[in-house]
Amino acid sequence: MTSETPDAVGNVETEYLEINSKGAWPILFQHIRNESANNDYTCNESKKPENRHLNRYRDVAPYDHSRIVLKKGSSDYINANLVSVEGANRRYILSQGPLSNTAGHFWQMVWEQETQAILMLNKVIENKQIKCHQYWPTEDQTNQLMIFRDVNLEVEYVSKKNSTDYTTRTLRLTDMDTKESREILHFHYTTWPDFGVPQSPTSFLRFLVDVRSSGALDQNVGPPIVHCSAGIGRSGTFCLVDSCLVMIEKNGLNSVNVRDVLLEMRCSRMGLIQTPDQLRFSYAAIIEGHRELPTITVNGDNNLEINENHYDVVNNTNNSSSSSSLSSEDEEDEDDDDDGDEAPPLPPPRGDSLTRRMLSNSTSSPVTENENGIGPPNKPLPMEPPTLNRNNHNDNNIESVNGTIDNSKNSLTTTSSPSSPDSQNGIRRRNPEKLKKQVQDIKRKLKEAEDWQELKRSLFKPVTIGIGTMIIGGGVIALCSYLYLRG
Repeated sequence: MTSETPDAVGNVETEYLEINSKGAWPILFQHIRNESANNDYTCNESKKPENRHLNRYRDVAPYDHSRIVLKKGSSDYINANLVSVEGANRRYILSQGPLSNTAGHFWQMVWEQETQAILMLNKVIENKQIKCHQYWPTEDQTNQLMIFRDVNLEVEYVSKKNSTDYTTRTLRLTDMDTKESREILHFHYTTWPDFGVPQSPTSFLRFLVDVRSSGALDQNVGPPIVHCSAGIGRSGTFCLVDSCLVMIEKNGLNSVNVRDVLLEMRCSRMGLIQTPDQLRFSYAAIIEGHRELPTITVNGDNNLEINENHYDVVNNTNNSSSSSSLSSEDEEDEDDDDDGDEAPPLPPPRGDSLTRRMLSNSTSSPVTENENGIGPPNKPLPMEPPTLNRNNHNDNNIESVNGTIDNSKNSLTTTSSPSSPDSQNGIRRRNPEKLKKQVQDIKRKLKEAEDWQELKRSLFKPVTIGIGTMIIGGGVIALCSYLYLRG
């Protein structure tokens, strides 16, 4: 850690405060998405017919150049990428939450990559949907052992330790062919909502410090496996904050460009960080972590303490309760092994879940702050640019909505009722409301483009008045004076 004083204001905090004051997080987030989409990375392996059913979402695929390649078995494919952050000397494996038919592949990856810890940032069931297969044994099961015969590996429950926001398990992974065993740590963050952010940077930092103190992120062990449901939103947030804090510890707060680090990470796995709130939280956690990480200590019972005196300085708009407290329907047992988590023939797009969340927010009662208690109300954002074929298919894991999402136009197209006269006669009439909404969308996009240009000028390209400008201006004034006198 550098000798910088806690009250020092660096580029990260200056940028955070300016973007926050302008409410420009959606604009910055969209700029990052647009810039990261300008690449020629391929996802050919994920598109192969024999691999499609191994993907949880058909629009979240691993890039070919950084994908994890399994070394044994009938297939070498798994939806996971190695993400390296050069400036922090960090390596992570970001993976989708295992399906029932890929749980064995997941543990094979743990074994082959010599991973010491798994970081799970989601619950098994969220919003009444299965987000991840139950791939580990628990203390509640009869024999506390799971056998994956397709890869000849077995996983045994050893112990568990509960903290406020997460659970730390110790599991024993054994190769049934060689009888060699290893102990794997399973850090399970249970209060981080899908597409959302933790309750506060401090609760997240407690989790991060516990993971770091285990040695799971060190260079002398295999890369940790970080996953949520898709392995891009919450997983990307964790890796971005950890990497930036490492770089700050080496070179100081002014040395880090968060936007560039995220763009670097997105070169290894698509779509990392999925919402403007997650981007905003990442900045807040980085600033708070720079101030507070030296004061966090691990007690003998492995409970973490943190000084929260500076929190309101960073997140001074977070005055309402967080939405990470789950409803009663979401409090289902996260350790239940649901037999219905079969891999769909063609998995649903991840973007549908985000779109439904936005639509739900838009129809709820008006609020002065968004559901995470920070910033302006949520508004729909364009979805992640598609990289895979998004053909429409039914899937039992996705709840139905009134309408279909047209991803190419980022708009909601309401389907006509089969019993309506227009649909029976084959006549398609113009919908005034739809036309009005399209006009509003065009105006909104133009306004966002103008706002982004203004933000870039204020943040990244300060306007300066040069000597040449003064000379030209003086010449114009002299010419006008001359013409006036002659007239």
